[in-house]
Amino acid sequence: MKTVRAIPKLSTRPREAHKNDFGHVVVLAGSRGMTGAAALTCQAALRVGAGLVTLGIPKSLNGILEAKLTETMTRPLPETAEGALAASAFLPIQQLLIEGDVLAIGPGLSQQPQTAALARKVLARCEIPCVVDADGLNALAAMRMVRRVQFGGRAVLTPHPGEFERLTGVRPGRTTTERIAAAAAFAGKHGAVMLLKGHRTVVTDGKRCYENKTGNPGMATAGCGDVLAGIIAGALAQGMDAMDAAIFGAHVHGLAGDLARQAVGEHSVIASDLLEALPTAVVKNQKRK
Repeated sequence: MKTVRAIPKLSTRPREAHKNDFGHVVVLAGSRGMTGAAALTCQAALRVGAGLVTLGIPKSLNGILEAKLTETMTRPLPETAEGALAASAFLPIQQLLIEGDVLAIGPGLSQQPQTAALARKVLARCEIPCVVDADGLNALAAMRMVRRVQFGGRAVLTPHPGEFERLTGVRPGRTTTERIAAAAAFAGKHGAVMLLKGHRTVVTDGKRCYENKTGNPGMATAGCGDVLAGIIAGALAQGMDAMDAAIFGAHVHGLAGDLARQAVGEHSVIASDLLEALPTAVVKNQKRK
């Protein structure tokens, strides 16, 4: 398997650029009690340069997200009694995906049965590049739907080790070699890019692999994965392929975590610190030789 060492960079923007040149990310995330996850994903996508972001959110939460997110458009969608996306949200979501260039699905979505079934249906019919995280992965793991899915090289899946085991039925192992082998087997079989989180996050499409060397233990805190999903979605929206977007995401996400640690100390890092550090992390990456 070929080892990738070069970190992709975002394309230089032409002077005559406008927002539609940099992609439209559709985010399906959030539920009652989990609005922060949706907000972090949207803000991260914008911070790495996505031109437009639209958040599909349970309708009772729309006011909360409109207050939290100044630059993100929101789309109130049908909801369950528990405040999660309902099955009847499928048709308006389909319309959103026609308008969008990239889908990010899963952060804070909930594991309500109706919502999980909706996520599976959306993913089964999604024809645009996508990032599948958190409860999007849990939805695929339920009923082992993932065994029947071919992603056609357009998807990035971002599990932590526990999610990976639920998704695949395989423990990823502890050594880097074992983790790459487990991730590569899944990625090659299903035509996806697998980003397996952890110390030295690994990224593979089954043919190539990358071991990330940025990041620190301060990032072991709620919401950091939601930021990563947004970074990858924003990179996809700007034209990176799935493998490059995942490598870029892992590196810049970890670099933002390192900058946040320098600013506030390892024990005090929270996910919004990564958002604040993202612009500097992107600039540092753009200047790399």
